[in-house]
Amino acid sequence: MDAKKILRHFKDGKISAEKTLTKLKVLPFNNLGYANIDYHRSLRQGACETIYAESKTCRQILGIVSDMNAKGLKNIIVTRVSPEKIKYLTAKKVNLKYFPQAKLAVVNFKEIKNKKGSVVIVSGGTSDIPVCEEAAVTAEVLGSRVTRLYDVGVAGVHRLLSNAETLANARVVIAVAGMEGALASVVGGVVGCPVIGVPTSVGYGASFGGVSALLSMLNSCANGVSVVNIDNGFGAGVIAHRINKTESAK
Repeated sequence: MDAKKILRHFKDGKISAEKTLTKLKVLPFNNLGYANIDYHRSLRQGACETIYAESKTCRQILGIVSDMNAKGLKNIIVTRVSPEKIKYLTAKKVNLKYFPQAKLAVVNFKEIKNKKGSVVIVSGGTSDIPVCEEAAVTAEVLGSRVTRLYDVGVAGVHRLLSNAETLANARVVIAVAGMEGALASVVGGVVGCPVIGVPTSVGYGASFGGVSALLSMLNSCANGVSVVNIDNGFGAGVIAHRINKTESAK
């Protein structure tokens, strides 16, 4: 039960003042021993806590999901979740939708029909698509309208420029690229909206697992380019949604 429901029940005389205070005191989080689940996050940020699954056990993920599910939460995002963990959760009757390319699942998925604004995601190559999809699905689940432009990297920049109108109408662009990571600078030079650079670990030896692309994006000479960590599609999707949401509210 969230804070609004508790206060509504108090107003309607369904619970006492003492019980209301007790519920509000324990509402912010629930300590499971291995996780403190933040139930005020949706009030502060507009979306419930996300579960990073990669370094968690199947039982830990199930315990967190079950606790959040008991509170009636929708669209619980689970990132970096493997097919093996999905199989385990599915066997435990967890209601989820899996997005295999993004390695992301959404528990109690409820699609937002009227998505707002325009988030455009561009990738340097096909190999960058998994990171793009993590960003795209995240932004869509949160309520943003997303357009995907994949494999439009600087090795054939005409592919990017052929989408000039789509880019011009974007409220925010996510530029995802590995190798030397030049795509973020190119996009930053042709659009007037914020650009979020996402360096990926795609590339050969001297790309150092994405460090080369990260440094290139951080040193971009194009104005309005910000950068998230290597392969952090989720972080880029959240930031893009918040920018897009702010613009939509104007």
